[in-house]
Amino acid sequence: MFLYEALKALILGVVEGFTEFLPVSSTGHLLLIGHFIGFESKGKSFEVLVQLGAILAILLVYFRKLWSIALALPRDPGARRFIIGVLVAFLPAAIIGALAHSFIKGVLFDPRVVCTTLIAGGLILLAVDDMPLETKYTDVMQYPLSVCLKIGAFQCLAMVPGVSRSGATIVGSMLMGADKRSAAEFSFFLAMPTMAGAFAYDLMKNYKTLDFNDTVLIVIGFVSAFFAALYVVRGFLQFVASHGFKLFAYWRIIVGVLGWIGLYFLPVA
Repeated sequence: MFLYEALKALILGVVEGFTEFLPVSSTGHLLLIGHFIGFESKGKSFEVLVQLGAILAILLVYFRKLWSIALALPRDPGARRFIIGVLVAFLPAAIIGALAHSFIKGVLFDPRVVCTTLIAGGLILLAVDDMPLETKYTDVMQYPLSVCLKIGAFQCLAMVPGVSRSGATIVGSMLMGADKRSAAEFSFFLAMPTMAGAFAYDLMKNYKTLDFNDTVLIVIGFVSAFFAALYVVRGFLQFVASHGFKLFAYWRIIVGVLGWIGLYFLPVA
């Protein structure tokens, strides 16, 4: 029985890693797949804590750049502004996430909500991808603090599962004048404090309820998410710069529609 649960955790970890940095909602995919394969974690903690693998993957990919920024902080105002900008963008989600934590996990972590927001988000992505938006920023190091704060406000929309944290921040960045590549890259950087904060807060809230088996399942999911995310992050920016977001928009719509069909006609595992 535990081996079967471990296999589910492995599958969900791979799904998390592949979808975390794509504008398709990793949490939405985890909730939908978990619903249909009968995976239930205590307090929905697995879906949040498994994100640690994706965090470490992006830290590894961007280690050199992060290290160079850290070394430049004492003498480079641009580096300091970039760090402050990421923290400013993180602040709205930190506040709302802490205040609405119970409501989000108790009410919004619902497959029906996920299917609806996947479809709606896909339609929005299609619309934004075709908009003749003026490009003002092509370098994440040059984003003004006011723009960072507005992007952070967009990220708060992703408190609703299925919206997609990366999708909300990318769309917000593009509407603020960022090009597609830098919008995706800023989403990567903003993911670090956001996901780390969500991980720490959820662990603090739920660690007493997790037993040994729960911890093992989370570790399995974390490891598989790490390797899957490592693969995705390396190619995503180039793909977006060349092809835009239409593929991910259609992906969201198809998954959302199939999810609704499944909710009506398929029994839960």
